[in-house]
Amino acid sequence: MTYQPAAIDDDLNTLPKLPGWVTSLRAETLETVAFRSGAALMVLDALVSDPRCGVPVKLLANCVALKAAAATSKLQGRMAREGDIRDAFHLTPPGEARGPDGDLLAFWREAARMRLTGRDWQVVLKGFVGSEFEMDVDVWLQSAVAHSRTHGPLAGCVAVVRAVLAVDDRAERAACLLSDIVLARCLNWPMILPVSALNLTKAVLRDLVGNGQGADLAVQQRLLQSTEEAIRLARDLAQRGAALQVVAPKLRAKGSDAAVALFLSEDAVAPSTMLSPLIQGTDIPMTDRAARRFCDRLVEMGVARELTGRPTFRLYGIAP
Repeated sequence: MTYQPAAIDDDLNTLPKLPGWVTSLRAETLETVAFRSGAALMVLDALVSDPRCGVPVKLLANCVALKAAAATSKLQGRMAREGDIRDAFHLTPPGEARGPDGDLLAFWREAARMRLTGRDWQVVLKGFVGSEFEMDVDVWLQSAVAHSRTHGPLAGCVAVVRAVLAVDDRAERAACLLSDIVLARCLNWPMILPVSALNLTKAVLRDLVGNGQGADLAVQQRLLQSTEEAIRLARDLAQRGAALQVVAPKLRAKGSDAAVALFLSEDAVAPSTMLSPLIQGTDIPMTDRAARRFCDRLVEMGVARELTGRPTFRLYGIAP
């Protein structure tokens, strides 16, 4: 039987989006950035906080974590590509060293799962940023959040990035993580979405630490750009997730519901390890052959794609 690819609805009008009168503006001043970012953050908050939007939030977080890993790799001078980072994380056998690329993705994925509620989350955070900053983290965050109340969320993000890099100008990863936390605190999110790193460059951050002219504006512009990218990705994933759920009843393989749920949470699925011998996160068995056939069928139905282009050691996902 031949399947027609499932169409991803081009009409996204039912989902929150940035209106044209916002996206057409040029962010040339701090006031303009503050205005545009307010609209952008309102839309992003609606997409990730309202279940009626249908955004697969775990999948979104994992997709953004991969982009954050590639961005921070570039900031650190490694220049690893998303595909290489994804392979290092997902294709390394359990118990073996992932290498610096895989570890970088593991950092951002785990950071995106850190809950910002309860009494002990600051202790967990200090494990992410390291002992070098553990005495200063609380003060930096409190100051940045307070700054955001009077100057806007992106200004608070910039403030904490500057504070971290003033102590260690090579600590871009920690600076971006704390910026993500400031943004989450401003939006009352229980977890972060790691967007801060996506469009930052070494040159822009160097100017920020050196108090270069227009440095604050440049960083805020890039944070706004990342926010808008996250909105586009969230809307796209909502449509792709809906397309997958439409064809799900046609998947009669044992454990298909659990396998579909995995595709709605993971940006990349390795059939031989994440679907077989047990579907990840469950006690449902699936043979290696059945796992490969399941993934190939999703591709035939037009709701997933193979990510590597290789004949072996393949990864599948619904993300663009």
